[in-house]
Amino acid sequence: MKKSAIIWIAAMLLLIGFSTPDVQAQCAMCRASVESNLSSGESTLGSGLNKGILFLLAMPYLAISIVAYLWYRTSTRERGKRLYVANILKEKLNLG
Repeated sequence: MKKSAIIWIAAMLLLIGFSTPDVQAQCAMCRASVESNLSSGESTLGSGLNKGILFLLAMPYLAISIVAYLWYRTSTRERGKRLYVANILKEKLNLG
C-alpha cells in the first residue's frame, strides 16, 4: 500500500473514532433501554452502546474490504505471471 493511502485510512478511522459521541444510531429497543437507564441515573451506558453499535456496523465493511483487497492482490499477481509468460513466448517466437 502506498504511504498516502495508509495516512488517509488512519485519518478516516480517527475521524470516525472522535465523532462517535454525536452518533445516535440505535434500534428502538436499545433506545428504550438506554432511556430507562438514563432516567434511573446511569448515564454511561448510552455512549458505550453507541460505540458498540458502530463497532458492529464497521465489521462487515472491514471484512468485505479485506476480501476485496486480497482478491485484487491475487488477480494482479496472476495477471503479472500471465504477462511474463506471454512475453517469454513472444520472444521465443521472434527468435526462432
